[in-house]
Amino acid sequence: MRILFIGDIVARPGRKAVSEILPSLIKEEKIDLVIANIENLSHGKGATPEAIDEIRGCGVDIMTSGNHIWFREEVYSLLGSDPTLVRPANYPSDIPGFGFTVAKVGKKDKVLVINLIGRQWISEPIEDPFRVVEEILQEQHSKEKFAATIVDFHAEATSEKAAMGWYLDGRVTAVIGTHTHVATADNWIMPKGTAFTTDVGMTGAQNSVLGVEPEIIIKVHKYPYPQRFDWVETGPKIFSSVLVEVGPKGLAKSIRRVDRTLE
Repeated sequence: MRILFIGDIVARPGRKAVSEILPSLIKEEKIDLVIANIENLSHGKGATPEAIDEIRGCGVDIMTSGNHIWFREEVYSLLGSDPTLVRPANYPSDIPGFGFTVAKVGKKDKVLVINLIGRQWISEPIEDPFRVVEEILQEQHSKEKFAATIVDFHAEATSEKAAMGWYLDGRVTAVIGTHTHVATADNWIMPKGTAFTTDVGMTGAQNSVLGVEPEIIIKVHKYPYPQRFDWVETGPKIFSSVLVEVGPKGLAKSIRRVDRTLE
């Protein structure tokens, strides 16, 4: 089984990159399942049902998210009704949405997809992600057998992401970091067989600072005044992803970057 994970899709350029690259990439790489983080899908923060339908039509099967998913109220009802759209599992239980989902691949295989959010440098009403993922794994793995288990760990601190990788090594197929929008070069198979990367990167406008107009971010760092974010809508686009090949016993056989640039 081959699973593609696309890094944070940001605004219209990100959706455009997905539409131009993903359909042919699925055929070229013989991809069985596509997962994408979509917390910045619509104009850089949050997601609308229309934008979700747009990328679903391009071949995205499962959508994970993070703290920015709450920026658009129109998606709240979808979070509570569509199991292909998940939010971090360590939000309180009375918050709308699913923290994990099960994707069917082919006629018999099932993939467990878990979404978590980190606590370091993120001010959110969240529970300990380590304890929450432990509960999910114990409960779900006791019920049925999964061909693969993928964890999207949406976190700021590289140390927290690395710690999660080591904590889950040998128990899940892959721990894939999102949120910081900058791709890291540390994709590898950990000693007990779990694929890991600190951050898969961003899919969106290349001539930007994490999708935002560079001049605005320069002002943020130079001056104390509040700045309104404007998202880059034109110019070259980048597509950032990792491809995980699943081996025996639900562990990873390989992980490699699949990156594209559209001029």
